[in-house]
Amino acid sequence: MTPLDLAHAKMDAQPDIDALRLQFYERLADSELFLLLEAEPIGDIAKPIIFPVEDQKFALVFDSQERLVAFSQTTTPFISLSGRMIAGMLNGQGIGLGVNLSVAPSSMLLPDTAVTWLAETLAVKPKQAQAQPIAVNAPHSIPEVLIQSLDTKLAAMAGVAKAAYLAEFSYKDTPSSHVVVFVEAIEQAQDAIVSAVSEALTFSGIEAGMLDVMFLRASDPVTAQLAKVALRFDLPELLEPKAQVMEAPGSNPDKPPKLR
Repeated sequence: MTPLDLAHAKMDAQPDIDALRLQFYERLADSELFLLLEAEPIGDIAKPIIFPVEDQKFALVFDSQERLVAFSQTTTPFISLSGRMIAGMLNGQGIGLGVNLSVAPSSMLLPDTAVTWLAETLAVKPKQAQAQPIAVNAPHSIPEVLIQSLDTKLAAMAGVAKAAYLAEFSYKDTPSSHVVVFVEAIEQAQDAIVSAVSEALTFSGIEAGMLDVMFLRASDPVTAQLAKVALRFDLPELLEPKAQVMEAPGSNPDKPPKLR
């Protein structure tokens, strides 16, 4: 069972619980998916195979190469991209997603409206603000689903920071709020970190929830306070690659192929 299978099973068992449906979409966005193509990409152009089903169009994705092969039963061109990238690239084209069709427990058809919703939800940018903290306290009344979502997100962010803490901050001129603090975060990764925390809150299903993000140095006095009272998340270290490999089409997130 893959993470996508597990999220699908929970959603399918209790279809009336919105939070479980949101968690499935979060796993879909975070998963590496293999998209079936009509032919090998040419330059930055990739054309997915489109399957018509009851007057709707679907591109086909699988969460493992083995499942793709099991479905196609032959050598088939594909590209590997995150679910969020595929949703963004298909957004507005009237194309839904066939996920793991006929080869996994998570087999399902997502209409183009679901793809659009996912792409637009992921595209929402967090707001920036400034405030002066005056006290740091242990977090309280945090739903377990949010803690689990944060833990899953951060476990996949190897090497972006030394550590992360969840705490409640009191401010001089604004109401108290819960904050995820990253210690010694890589500057180039900070936008991605903020987006990941924002998504964890969005897909947890908590209405009117707020969660701030802060970046600190290990030498900052507040960091020492966090170590005493906050909930700590340990981020995995980044493993150095042993060899260089040729870049496959679609594997560079800064140069995604254009789907046509």
